[in-house]
Amino acid sequence: MAGQKKWSDLSKRSRMLILAGVVTEGTLKAAAAIDLKRRPSSQIRGPKWRWAAALIPGTFGIAPLAYFLFGRRR
Repeated sequence: MAGQKKWSDLSKRSRMLILAGVVTEGTLKAAAAIDLKRRPSSQIRGPKWRWAAALIPGTFGIAPLAYFLFGRRR
């Protein structure tokens, strides 16, 4: 894979942006998982297990945001 750079080849700015993205996604996933665990099923749109399964893979923050915007009933 000739086109891939090593971590040490990246600029400091690029490394910081990547780390910020990782921390943001991790925080969103943790918050969504905690809310999903504590919230009763009657207050969630769709099955809990589907939302939990959507939070597992790397989704660039889309799944946790979708849960907070569309998955919870008011």
